[in-house]
Amino acid sequence: MLQACYGVAMQQVARPPRLLPNKVRTIKVGCLNALGPEGPYQVPMQHKTLEIRDDNSSMDSHVLIGVVTVTFNSAFVIRSFLDSLLKQIHTNFILYVIDNASSDATLKSLAEYHDPRIVIVRNSTNVGAAEGNNIGIRAAVKDGCTRVLLINNDTEFDGDLIVQLQAGLRRHQSDMVVPKIGYFDEPDKIWCAGGYFSRLRGTSRHFGMDRKDIGQFDHPRAIDYGPTTCMLIKKEVFARVGLLDVDYFAYLEDTDFCYRARQAGIKLFYVPSARLLHKVSSLTGRDSDFTTWYCIRNHVYHVLKNLPGWQRLVYLPALQLHLVTKFILLSRKMNAFWLAEKAFWEGVSLGSSGGRNGGKSSPNRSPSANHRS
Repeated sequence: MLQACYGVAMQQVARPPRLLPNKVRTIKVGCLNALGPEGPYQVPMQHKTLEIRDDNSSMDSHVLIGVVTVTFNSAFVIRSFLDSLLKQIHTNFILYVIDNASSDATLKSLAEYHDPRIVIVRNSTNVGAAEGNNIGIRAAVKDGCTRVLLINNDTEFDGDLIVQLQAGLRRHQSDMVVPKIGYFDEPDKIWCAGGYFSRLRGTSRHFGMDRKDIGQFDHPRAIDYGPTTCMLIKKEVFARVGLLDVDYFAYLEDTDFCYRARQAGIKLFYVPSARLLHKVSSLTGRDSDFTTWYCIRNHVYHVLKNLPGWQRLVYLPALQLHLVTKFILLSRKMNAFWLAEKAFWEGVSLGSSGGRNGGKSSPNRSPSANHRS
């Protein structure tokens, strides 16, 4: 789920050890001179030892990738994200940082990087995660990028992430791919190894969530759902499926996107050779009012928008029963229950009306709505 929506302080956690590859070899790659906050550097470094499972990775070196990340008060994560991205073996990319009116030092931190591949789009208001991604997607496609990487900036990863994702697209003849994602503060615990649509819950679920990573999810496979925490997408997908539905604002916009992609026959693959660590809910808070509101509201909206009538009659009463059980019978949190109830009925209103934007991505924003630098 995208994190760039709401600011919540996060305690600093120790940096985990580097992800250990299953197989490594030393390769020579070209260097790009750039200037970071600590002075000049080269990305990626020559003679860098990294995991490379596809000897044909050079076939993808010409591909221009639009990397899209949405920031909102992301100052305490943005540097480590940029350090990971700017060390990629695949150097042919443009980074679109879509800032949702941050009030902290996010923009100041970004200004310290003088890499010509970084493009900053400054929104005058917080337009949400979904529309923030849409702004970046439009810019990437307009600038000639043939693939778009949607990625959270509360993540860290090794220098072969893009190479592995590219190889996965080619090897599996796929339209979209996602990596194996672990918890940043518990690197040996899985957050997502691909996902699926649950008939029991009426929404998306993660394979392997909270399970210790002992290699049981190291086999690539076709999946129905993956989070846009990190997803590489061919540009043709957006022509067939559309962009993210801005009515979600944050949370479950990737569920809706993957559901529509599946309906359109788009092929999504899980590529475990690509690995990433996620500082889960670092900005929104796992149990915050913000997270509770949008997760419940958007669950209801997704059910009403995408699922057939008989499933609506099953899932919505079941969700109501779940809210009563969770917030009243178990935790006895009446304030949280009333917030959840309001979110539920807001979702009903949104879904019954077809969404404020008709369940589609918003039209192109006028030039006055944001500033690109």
